[in-house]
Amino acid sequence: MKTTSFYLPLLLGSALLAGSCHAIDLTAQLPSRLSDIRAGDQRVVLQGHPVEVGQQAPDFRVVDQQFRPVALQDFAGKPVLISVVPSIDTGTCSLQTRRFNQEVANVPDEVVMLTISTDLPFAQRRFCEQEAVDQLQVLSDAVWRDFGSNYGLLIKDMGLLARTVILIDAKGVIRYLQQVQTLANEPDYDAVLAALNTMLAEG
Repeated sequence: MKTTSFYLPLLLGSALLAGSCHAIDLTAQLPSRLSDIRAGDQRVVLQGHPVEVGQQAPDFRVVDQQFRPVALQDFAGKPVLISVVPSIDTGTCSLQTRRFNQEVANVPDEVVMLTISTDLPFAQRRFCEQEAVDQLQVLSDAVWRDFGSNYGLLIKDMGLLARTVILIDAKGVIRYLQQVQTLANEPDYDAVLAALNTMLAEG
């Protein structure tokens, strides 16, 4: 899948040592695993702590398009749909984001719908303005890599997140997890929406 964000590993997940030109890789100590997800013909290595259906959703900190912190706990007591994309300004990621933006009108008001990527907030804001994405929250994991680390979705050496859709119920429990096996493919939207309806019906 074509991406415009391969410069991100130079900026994200690292900090400069005071008085030194050496960088600290904030993801270096994270556990890594070879996944079944493919970028082209290659299986990708994912970093972080993978999550499973049935467990309490880990909290995370990301930033909005004005660099204001946003945490999962900000939506406590509400069902949450998280659409995870590698780079929002690419073809498949754009389709996925615009599709879920449209679906906001078809779900109950209490459902929080988020898109998360490691794109910088500047790029996310430009994309949302150009594509009229204004119904869901588009958030960046660029500052702390907290979401990718806590959900085991960081793609090693790419600075991107694996394409995934996660449903979290009002009690904070992960109820559905769809990892797309080929990064260039879109999620199964029908399966996601069916799972969301089931989750809402069960309360």
